[in-house]
Amino acid sequence: MKRILGLSMVLVLSLSGIALADGFIIPMPPRPDGPFPPNLSIKYHHVDIKIDNQIAQTAVDQIFINNYHRDIEGTYIFPIPEDASISRFSMFVGGEEIKGKILDKDEARRIYQDIVRRKKDPALLEYFKDGMFKASVYPIPARGETRIKLYYSEVLKLSGGICGYRYTLNTEKFSKDPLQSVKVSVEINSKTPIKSVYSPSHNIRVEKENDHHAKVTYVEENTRPDKDFLLYYTISEKDIGFNLLPFEDENHQGYFLAMISPEVEVAADKTSSKNIIFILDTSGSMQGEKIRQAKGALSFCLNSLNEGDRFNVIDFDDDIESFKTGLVRAERENIREALSFVDRCEAEGGTNINEALLTGLEHIEDASGASFVIFLTDGLPTVGQTDINSILKNVKGANQSSTRIFVFGVGYDVNTRLLDRLAQDNHATSDYVRPSEDIEVKVSSFYKKVSHPILTDIKLSFGEVEAYDLYPKELPDIFKGSQLLVLGKYRNGGHDGATLTGSTQGSTRKFAYEVNFSSDDRNDFIPRLWATRRIGYLVDQLRLHGENKELVEEVVRLSKKYGIITEYTSFLVDADYRLAAEELATEVGFVMRDRM
Repeated sequence: MKRILGLSMVLVLSLSGIALADGFIIPMPPRPDGPFPPNLSIKYHHVDIKIDNQIAQTAVDQIFINNYHRDIEGTYIFPIPEDASISRFSMFVGGEEIKGKILDKDEARRIYQDIVRRKKDPALLEYFKDGMFKASVYPIPARGETRIKLYYSEVLKLSGGICGYRYTLNTEKFSKDPLQSVKVSVEINSKTPIKSVYSPSHNIRVEKENDHHAKVTYVEENTRPDKDFLLYYTISEKDIGFNLLPFEDENHQGYFLAMISPEVEVAADKTSSKNIIFILDTSGSMQGEKIRQAKGALSFCLNSLNEGDRFNVIDFDDDIESFKTGLVRAERENIREALSFVDRCEAEGGTNINEALLTGLEHIEDASGASFVIFLTDGLPTVGQTDINSILKNVKGANQSSTRIFVFGVGYDVNTRLLDRLAQDNHATSDYVRPSEDIEVKVSSFYKKVSHPILTDIKLSFGEVEAYDLYPKELPDIFKGSQLLVLGKYRNGGHDGATLTGSTQGSTRKFAYEVNFSSDDRNDFIPRLWATRRIGYLVDQLRLHGENKELVEEVVRLSKKYGIITEYTSFLVDADYRLAAEELATEVGFVMRDRM
């Protein structure tokens, strides 16, 4: 019992803040001395945000479900950001929207209490505490639903070319049941070109129609959100935007997040022509739907080649067949012939990965400019050289031109150690397509990104500020419509300069930026984000090179310090914790009732 009481004191401090952090209904007991009804469930939580040149208008739409056997009264609590203003509040009764009116506080309370006594359906909105509004709602029908909509506007702060937006979403984890649907949609319009759009909290989908308009979507079903929704977008007039978010913890350890991204509308003379080899696995295991989708993806890539590009196609099983003996220009006739070559490919035979890659690298050995290999395979090496370490050594030795080898593994039986090392050793990335996924969509989506290289062989440096422990360790190339996120630590913060250098069309380009490494408390998420990237790097090293006690201990240390679950750590939640949380939910309800 002592254990529960001690834990209760901790939870009082946390839940008393959490209960106020989001759109949340606290059910009231039917009589002052009666028990509290059970918590309401939340059917859905949808948010639509429109941002026009830093003016954000947020529309919130929620449905609450009363699982109790009788009508209940509830108090809806909602926080709004500092300096924000609510423009509209309404609830739905029998499918009809009842809009709230702005009244004198005493008059509003008198009317509400009178209506409650007569069992009507009002919704009263009033200021509760700092940045907080409450809406008294009655009745919430037995075994029924109540829908609430709220609209507010705010001016977003712009600092160093970075605009940030936060929506409090974290207390939906206290819903009685998982939410059927959570959706956040953001539409951004800006007179100054938009560069990066990034969320450190959620997996978002970003669509940039042009340099001045972007759409962001986060959708999840059957879930309990446990984090606030954070969104950052950067604006800049430069060809390649550079923006920096700094933070220092209580020990004065500095962390930063740098966001680097090119403009979307890029003139042809600003993109690099490229040499590209498509290597397609047509071994017997690719038969059926896999080979059909892979050929479709490759046809899309061929049709998307830019004027000035040079290319070739390699079809391999136990034998190697090239479309041409070397690189050819991306002219209409060559593309038409390549499409016919791909159409004739059939899945049969073994898998000679070593020879296929060496052949592809031979084709671009003496080529100038940016060079890429897109390698798609579904199996293990079964023909020719099959030793993994030998294949890796052979490919790295043959790749004297620093060709990027992008790898797509298909299915569940691929050798991830081989494919990950192939990509990492050759300055690129690996990805995997599950049997349930569409190969054509995934490969073609990737190719649309890499088809326009903006800056290659990238290096990033700072002035007097000492930046270290940067991730990724090797900076990847920048492509049209993409963005590069760099996380690191720093010492000696303050105002300084950052320099980004790289190659375009065979010549070196240099970009200079003014940056400010002065800590901002709003960026307190960065240390955990940095730790996540470092843990990912260490886990990759363990997977690629085998178990290492020192690396495992570092993963565990970081996991415990920053609260990040890994395959080497887990979190324990016991029955006492759940019991205490349930008891305190009732306690907090009484506290809230006393405040009103």
